[in-house]
Amino acid sequence: MGVSWFQAREYCGRVKKRLPTKAEWEKAARGTDGRSYPWGNQPATCRLAIMGETVPSCSRGYTTWKVGSRPLGASPYGAMDMAGNVMEWVADWYSGGYYGEAHPKNPKGPKAGKLRVLRGGAWFNSKVLLRAAFRTGFAPGDSNHGIGFRCAKTASKGFVEAPGRHARMARRPLGGRHP
Repeated sequence: MGVSWFQAREYCGRVKKRLPTKAEWEKAARGTDGRSYPWGNQPATCRLAIMGETVPSCSRGYTTWKVGSRPLGASPYGAMDMAGNVMEWVADWYSGGYYGEAHPKNPKGPKAGKLRVLRGGAWFNSKVLLRAAFRTGFAPGDSNHGIGFRCAKTASKGFVEAPGRHARMARRPLGGRHP
């Protein structure tokens, strides 16, 4: 199971979308107030995210859950599963020290590298790895049972989000399922 970065990018292209950048993903997860988790600053629990605790995946076993199973964990934009369930590929290359040298607003990521960025933590991760700011690198040709992705669509020119409206990013989790 799982999907490589190349497979995720290809799928998003076929549906006329793309992988989000790491900055877009983080804004969708954290909102504009810099919260620690998509739901706020309260530490992750099994009511808010699909995550590992004493028994992985919140006592359901070693598996992912249906997309949207934790509605209390939605981001300020209504995006589901941005913490836990599966880590998600984003478009950017990974560099451990990049944020120390990056532009503070909407950083574009390094121009090249060996690893691509994963965001969001997976069903087997602890609450520390579910923080919205957490990122890690992974070889783009590799996959595993804790990796999925969501696609993003560039907003139309002149688009302004109305107050109270939710931005949406389509998510494709493991195993070819789709919301």
